[in-house]
Amino acid sequence: MQKRHLDHINVPKDLRQLSVDDLPQLAKELREFIINIIATKEGHLGASLGVVELTIALHYVFNTPDDILVWDVGHQAYVHKILTGRKTVFDTNRQFGGISGFPKRSESEFDTFGVGHSSTSISAALGMAIASQLKDENKHHIAVIGDASIASGMAFEGLNHAGVTNANLLVILNDNAIGIDPSVGALKQYLTNVKKGTQKQDNIFEALNFNYSGPIDGHDLPLLISELNRLKTVKGPKFLHIITTKGKGLKQAENDQVKYHAPGKFNAKTGELIVKSGSSQPPKFQDVFGLTIVELAKNNKNIIGITPAMPTGSSLKYMMKEFPKRAFDVGIAEQHAVTFAAGLVTQGFTVFCNIYSTFLQRAYDQVIHDVATQNLPVIFCLDRAGLVGEDGATHHGVFDLAYLRCVPNLIVFAPRNEIELRNIMFTAQLGLDHPIAIRYPRGRGSVIDWKTPFETLQIGKGIQLKEGKDVAVLSIGSIYKNVENAIENCKYTGTIAHFDMRFVKPLDESLLHHIFKTFKAVITVEDGTVVGGFGSAVLEFKSKYDYSAKTEVVGIPDEFIQHGTVDQLQKVSKMDVDSLVKTIEDLLLSISSS
Repeated sequence: MQKRHLDHINVPKDLRQLSVDDLPQLAKELREFIINIIATKEGHLGASLGVVELTIALHYVFNTPDDILVWDVGHQAYVHKILTGRKTVFDTNRQFGGISGFPKRSESEFDTFGVGHSSTSISAALGMAIASQLKDENKHHIAVIGDASIASGMAFEGLNHAGVTNANLLVILNDNAIGIDPSVGALKQYLTNVKKGTQKQDNIFEALNFNYSGPIDGHDLPLLISELNRLKTVKGPKFLHIITTKGKGLKQAENDQVKYHAPGKFNAKTGELIVKSGSSQPPKFQDVFGLTIVELAKNNKNIIGITPAMPTGSSLKYMMKEFPKRAFDVGIAEQHAVTFAAGLVTQGFTVFCNIYSTFLQRAYDQVIHDVATQNLPVIFCLDRAGLVGEDGATHHGVFDLAYLRCVPNLIVFAPRNEIELRNIMFTAQLGLDHPIAIRYPRGRGSVIDWKTPFETLQIGKGIQLKEGKDVAVLSIGSIYKNVENAIENCKYTGTIAHFDMRFVKPLDESLLHHIFKTFKAVITVEDGTVVGGFGSAVLEFKSKYDYSAKTEVVGIPDEFIQHGTVDQLQKVSKMDVDSLVKTIEDLLLSISSS
């Protein structure tokens, strides 16, 4: 029986004891190790399978962690984690209390920079390289970035700066022609021409003063090691272009790279996905958006759809198929997506700009300066709002209510279910006087028969879902379901009223006046940060009008929430049904005894 090299490797120093001839066998073992665990635990599969050889070569050639290695995004960092002391706990990856699915500085000295959003690696590694110069340290600094991420504006900013320095920086372009969805744009075509040898123009990276080499086969370990050793002797900024296959080593992952980016559970031996069986389920919110915008676009020729590199995740793919000239994937370019949408709106188009909540943070200036200041009625659809689960702190969409409600002219709406999402989309495309942000969660809703006839919603108006006389619970968005279940489980359910406020901005002040005049106590519940969010808005209203009702705010505490299932994280944040029952009953007890 052949000796298993991976059994004896716990840190890169162990890896460097192997001969170059041993490394292909190690690569095979690493792929098997990752596939066997991700098949049952779930996670980002394809990206890590594609960089097995590259990761081995980097830790083999460079003296990590003294030499600094920065990954971009982190989807491809599983091999890195396994080789840097986390092999025995890799099965806890993305699990509550386990290791993070992304590089994380507090987790390991080998994780030199925390990454969850794309295109940060070049800037971070350049900062580290300049720091080494200032401290007179002789270190190597390596940034690994994908072809989708390098098309982002921030990556260009980093390249532009690095090119006028003499920093000891190596940028490795992992070119597999795909991010989560296939890469798009002129740079993608440029890289394709480089690979084919048909590019006649000057090399763009050499024009930015990088010492360029490649493209080379990113799965050829001896070649990778030889080239990395050569580049160690080259001074100044360097650029290595490698070609890899996302999902390498698992046939299904190579053939369907979009689906196997993060495939869920699958059969480790056959690669086949494990399909959940059972009765019909409510739809995913993203599909309600995707199918509804197609339905609306059939009757409204002015509707345009935009997504920054997430046509599958946002389900704009349906419109891209039905109306390819009216739906745009602009690549990993959130800032451009927002201002591009604003430009279209100035010319009379009705634009739905679909961006994950956590990624809209990257275009905050554009939301304020290019949309809200000019009061352009862009329709922002913020997918993955609230807690998203196992992707953790970098991906939770918990800040949007707070960072958007302070922006003048901006309407902020959170549908409690799929029907409300349909109706606000319908209402928005009829024409609004202001831009609107519609935020909804990852995953499935609660209504199976959601394709009801469209209804126009009145902007700024909430509704009462349940009557009561002592305590009013005010919820915003899909967290209403937890509130509804909690109220049903309370001892004195008849005394508790429930309101869906719908709009964080503008607040339904007439309804709030009624609530504070009628009830002894008020509880607000949101799947967003308690600092500056929906609850804060209600407290500001209460203070302004000097109401005395006891008020409690339930939401995400003032800390970064880590990874775990949504149910686990709701419990941590005291937004689960049991915690809400206790909060409501404690409040009832306090007002009855006062």
